[in-house]
Amino acid sequence: MEKRTARLTVLVDPQKKAAFERLCELEDVTPSQKIRQFMRDFIEQALGPDWKEQVFKQED
Repeated sequence: MEKRTARLTVLVDPQKKAAFERLCELEDVTPSQKIRQFMRDFIEQALGPDWKEQVFKQED
């Protein structure tokens, strides 16, 4: 299934980063967890609900 070995570096405005971190803390999630959620939601929106089959079958 998912492997957490890839790193994604994103440059953002420091004020936006601080606001994002505060909002994540209010939801009791880490910024990394929230980014992964955003990515899953975006992929599902683009590829449909069976996106995992499409994405993870390519690893075989």
